[in-house]
Amino acid sequence: MDPDAVAKAFVEHYYRTFDSSRAALGGLYQDASMLTFEGDKIQGAAAIVAKLSSLSFQQCVHAIATVDCQPSGPSGGMLVFVSGSLQLGGEQHPLKFSQMFHLMPMPQGSFYVLNDIFRLNYA
Repeated sequence: MDPDAVAKAFVEHYYRTFDSSRAALGGLYQDASMLTFEGDKIQGAAAIVAKLSSLSFQQCVHAIATVDCQPSGPSGGMLVFVSGSLQLGGEQHPLKFSQMFHLMPMPQGSFYVLNDIFRLNYA
């Protein structure tokens, strides 16, 4: 398993799904998963999907600038750090963001998101 390839594939899948159907992200999280979104902590797959689905915008397109990853611990986890911009429908200027995922392996060979931290970058 090439960690960089896994990270790249995960990031492409995550943001393609986010931009087209946020409710479909539920399969990437579990009950122990936690999202910190702009400082708000949300735990559990259902609560995370409810938070993401309740965001005030309908249309969003992510443009990824960088993806960095590192192996995490003996259980085969992975840290994935993403930076880029997002364009909201009806807005003139894109917003810069950073997001960190802690991916954990599942027995069937795929990964789920244990931790997810998202921040807009105002500078």
